[in-house]
Amino acid sequence: MSKIIIAIDGYSSTGKSTLAKQLAKKLHYIYVDTGAMYRAVTLYAMRKGYITDTYFEALDLISDLNNVKLHFVFNETKGFGEMYLNGINVEDEIRKLEVSQFVSQVSTISEVRKKLVEQQQEMGIEKGVVMDGRDIGTVVFPNAKVKLFMTASADKRAKRRYKELLDRGDEGVTYERVLKNVESRDYIDSTRLDSPLVKADDAIEIDNSDMGLEEQFGRIMSLISIRM
Repeated sequence: MSKIIIAIDGYSSTGKSTLAKQLAKKLHYIYVDTGAMYRAVTLYAMRKGYITDTYFEALDLISDLNNVKLHFVFNETKGFGEMYLNGINVEDEIRKLEVSQFVSQVSTISEVRKKLVEQQQEMGIEKGVVMDGRDIGTVVFPNAKVKLFMTASADKRAKRRYKELLDRGDEGVTYERVLKNVESRDYIDSTRLDSPLVKADDAIEIDNSDMGLEEQFGRIMSLISIRM
């Protein structure tokens, strides 16, 4: 059976990465978490002092992009590739709420998107890839064989994210703060000028507000089997 590209887009905290990992494992495909790439650039900007609660020196970040080296290293124990920034594993750090609150702002920068989209397209040349993000089915791989668009209510997504952060030991996190972050990211992702979050015309929309992981996986595997 010929390999295809599976593009998964959608709102934050809809379980895109979890689903993508499940599909990649089942199909023996490569999983690429594009969100981790944007989070790593955001972490770099934070460390360099380009972005804080009060300002964002976007031009400084743009001029420094050539010094941002990203790659994934497969972790056999976890079963997926972890994000490395300039040779250092930052997988856990990029998942913290402090990074989440800035990632949508960094993602609006056209130069950042151009740099990362080029890398993502290179990763999919041989196909056999499951990639999740915000613009995979519309910009990165508009001709992907399977396109999914994940959505859920803001409340359900905030509760899931809140639990995930607590499980990670993220200190000082509250549900109200997480909900505010979810709603803010929705607005920024949907209204940015460069590659806004939109559902591709040929994408299958999945609302998992009240759907368990097992039910969701089974339903989507059936859809993929038909497309393949």
